[in-house]
Parts: sequence; C-alpha cells; structure tokens
Amino acid sequence: MNHAPTANYPRFHLAFPVTDLAEARRFYGDFLGCPEGRSSDDWVDFDFFGHQIVAHKVDANAMVEATSLVDGKNVPVRHFGVVTDRTTWDGLAERFRAANVRFVIEPYVRFAGLPGEQATMFFLDPFGNALEFKAFADMNHLYATS
Repeated sequence: MNHAPTANYPRFHLAFPVTDLAEARRFYGDFLGCPEGRSSDDWVDFDFFGHQIVAHKVDANAMVEATSLVDGKNVPVRHFGVVTDRTTWDGLAERFRAANVRFVIEPYVRFAGLPGEQATMFFLDPFGNALEFKAFADMNHLYATS
C-alpha cells in the first residue's frame, strides 16, 4: 500500500521505542499496512502515510506513560498519528473496531460545528506507544484557533 502524499510536502520523522522488532513489523507493517524501509538489528523504518517513523528496540523499563486531560479524557502525552480525510478516517475506525482494537479513547468528534471540528481516536501499539488518527471536517481548519 503506497501511503505517500501526492504533493511534495516536507515529511516528518519520528523515532519511538518498542521492545520487539518482529512484533513492530507485524503491527505497523501487517496490521496498519505501512511499507518497511531500511532496518538493522536495533531499528526499522516504516512509511507511515508518507512519513518516516522508526521503531527502535529498547528494554521494557525504558517505556514511559504520561497523560494530559483533554475534553475530559486522559490523552497520552507521547503520541503520534495521521490526519486523514473523513471518509478514510471512518473506514479506519470501522476496520479497527472490526479487529477488536482496545481504544484508549474511542472514536468521537471534537468541536462539533466549530472551525476545528475533528474526528479522533487513540489506541496503543503492542509496546504502549499511543497512536492518534484524526480527520478534520475542513482541512483548511487544521490550525484554526476559533
């Protein structure tokens, strides 16, 4: 599956900890459909919707949890994700529900009727890293403040 954006935009790069590279490959590669890039015995690159993420193998005691209260929900502070169109987001939410994903924050819509209206959902990868998938009602309002 080619996730690369069609326009020539800068890509983000994110490195994050995992405790098992084979499991990272199953989750990010097989389950999420992210093509694998370069790798070594200690890390593996993935194409995460056109962006480069790198899973680095660490000891289990290096994994850390922290949350922040947003909309009355405990949002994992350390998280990453992708902003898609609403049709794609709805399809992902349906697919994740069908796969019995345990959501940290169930799919829902924030700021309904406001310029920043967005659908969002959070869940953890097998290593406790939080992923957020979101879609804006109007992508022109990605950075709207009111």
